[in-house]
Amino acid sequence: MPKIPVTAVFDIGKTNKKFFLFDQNLSEVYNSYTRLEPIPDEDGFPSEPVLPLRAWMLDTFRAALNSTEFEIKRLNISGHGASFVHTDLEGEPVAPLYDYLKPFPAELLERFYSENGGKLNFCKATSSPPLAMLNSGLQLYFLKYAKPEVYQKIQRSLHLPQYLSLIFTGIAVSDYNSIGCHTALWDFEKNDYHAWVKREGIETLMAPILPGDSLLKTKPELGGIPCGIGVHDSSAALLPYLKQETEPFALLSTGTWAISINPFNKTTLTESELTKDCLQFLSISGQPIKISRLFIGEEHKFQVEEMYAHWNLPLGTYKKLKFEESWYQKISSQPTKRIRFHHIKPENFGIENGNSSDWGSFSEFTEAYYTFLHELTTIQAASVKLVLEGAPVTRLFVDGGFNANPIFLELLRKKLPGIELIPSDFPNGSALGAAMLVNMNPSA
Repeated sequence: MPKIPVTAVFDIGKTNKKFFLFDQNLSEVYNSYTRLEPIPDEDGFPSEPVLPLRAWMLDTFRAALNSTEFEIKRLNISGHGASFVHTDLEGEPVAPLYDYLKPFPAELLERFYSENGGKLNFCKATSSPPLAMLNSGLQLYFLKYAKPEVYQKIQRSLHLPQYLSLIFTGIAVSDYNSIGCHTALWDFEKNDYHAWVKREGIETLMAPILPGDSLLKTKPELGGIPCGIGVHDSSAALLPYLKQETEPFALLSTGTWAISINPFNKTTLTESELTKDCLQFLSISGQPIKISRLFIGEEHKFQVEEMYAHWNLPLGTYKKLKFEESWYQKISSQPTKRIRFHHIKPENFGIENGNSSDWGSFSEFTEAYYTFLHELTTIQAASVKLVLEGAPVTRLFVDGGFNANPIFLELLRKKLPGIELIPSDFPNGSALGAAMLVNMNPSA
């Protein structure tokens, strides 16, 4: 029986680490996943377990290479952004993969902006809202001045998708997509690294930039297979839609973050948009695309855990709920009970935040959950509208984890009148996009 030729993809999210095999029609034929516990960095803050992750990926790939059913023809990696792996010249990590939620010293951050023309001017130039460690380039500034003993060990800094490609190819590269995604590294007007990157000597730590559809080869001991250079997961998730659709659209890619992407919006960022976590990133081909972000996955997790604790409910209770118009009518007709948001700032959108979440004021869990999603989707709709301004569309695709939440979808639909909300046909869009990317040149 001949083996089935497949494209292998690692899809490395902040929570789940997945491995997929896609056949020649790019249909999924195999998947597996794992979760890895964070490892405290030198300050005790949780960090990505980069060495256990590397070991799992290599073990998984070698097992797939030895499969009697599949023959791997190509490999690519999709990974979450805002994460640098700092290595020596041999590709060995010399520092933790610092979490983008790690606190940034306020005085050091203030000094950085004062050295670079002020916060808003700098943010406009780099199309990066002021996000501290989430501006991954600032992680290098932080290390240089707050942890010089760590910084001195660094020979190369790679964004996570490109480091994961390095594991298999041994070749260090950068790509426009990772560099240009709220990193504070790229000057969008000059189409080059920002002056501060050169002034601080950080450009010397950056690997050569290659187009996102470039192909390298895995190491001989890993089969010498054509291998992509890695791709930011949000950009990968966009590719299946760009290939399928002929009319303009927007995409809401949900998970830990909800990323609203309008690939047809090239308008310049305003100061107001920057304060609402709206930005531009560089596409795989190096073109600017407008996106907005909202930390809804973490917010949802926090609020649901509080509700479960209050009502003593088992995990997964909310997943049993379906959308019911009567509940929507009830909560929308009552005086607003403001939920206290912890990972999202409603005030950025002119929406009042609650002082506290008084779960005892609700008759039952269902009412509380509907109220929370009612308020969450109001903020989400405002975030989506940011990328539609100046380049409106009539269709919005929704993929990722919240695609499976009928209450979220229906409430969001009510708050975006005139826009057709389409649950995604690509539940593993970032993995599929990564597979597509390495199959764009079939002769390679």
